Amino acid sequence: MKSDHEKRRRLAYVARRYYLDDQKQSDIAAELGVSRPMVSRLLTEARQLGVVEITVHDPEVEAASLLEQLQSRRLGVGWGHLIGQLVTWLEKNPRHGSSVTDICLLVGNASIPARNYQSNENVRLMAQQLGASLHFLYLPALPESLEEKQILCSTEIYRQIHEEWEQIDTALVNIGDYPSSPDFASLVRYGGLLQEHHACGRMLVYYFNEDGTVIQSDQDFAIQVPLETLKQCPNIIGVCSANTSAKAVKGALKSGILTHIVARSSLIHSILEQ
Repeated sequence: MKSDHEKRRRLAYVARRYYLDDQKQSDIAAELGVSRPMVSRLLTEARQLGVVEITVHDPEVEAASLLEQLQSRRLGVGWGHLIGQLVTWLEKNPRHGSSVTDICLLVGNASIPARNYQSNENVRLMAQQLGASLHFLYLPALPESLEEKQILCSTEIYRQIHEEWEQIDTALVNIGDYPSSPDFASLVRYGGLLQEHHACGRMLVYYFNEDGTVIQSDQDFAIQVPLETLKQCPNIIGVCSANTSAKAVKGALKSGILTHIVARSSLIHSILEQ
């Protein structure tokens, strides 16, 4: 009969393989020479005995806590449902002692009324609750054409925001599905490329497939932080809404762009169990 110490070591091993190493229960079962239901029972026992503790937080709370842990100073902010939720949460729970000193936009303003996509307003409210300086971007996310984008990107407004992008140490970017609503003029910007390359998700207004490849288009006229500039940021936090699919999250992770991800526990568990 196994000692209590040996039993807990076995439970810890199974839990580590499942929760930290992202192994499927069936793979762990094959490794240990037991049935899959046995692995499931061992994981349940690990939770019951306190070998594993699972803490569930709302993603917006997790995002705010992560900013504090990273001691972020210069923050770049995207748009989307969860970023809108974070702004709402900060309005109720201001963080005036935050380490954040400056906040800027990562993407222009959308021409839709939804608050989650009103970038300047979100940044204004976030800066107010964090006690930070803000840097607006008075340009549209989606100009009328590539030619208009080129003109706008030659302005002093764009030059100034580009300088801010080069200095951020943390970026908050939304992870969404493709196709989605709103659509962000994907057909005009990409033609058939998104279907051809099997796009499954969106980060800011960039699209990627399940392999993590960001799909590029010569006709893309969106105004947002250039991908190569974004990749230079030390901390890139992907935030996912409750409706973000596991396929989109996996593609975002495989892109190699993100350093952190914030999502509901049910979504993370669905990925781990695949």
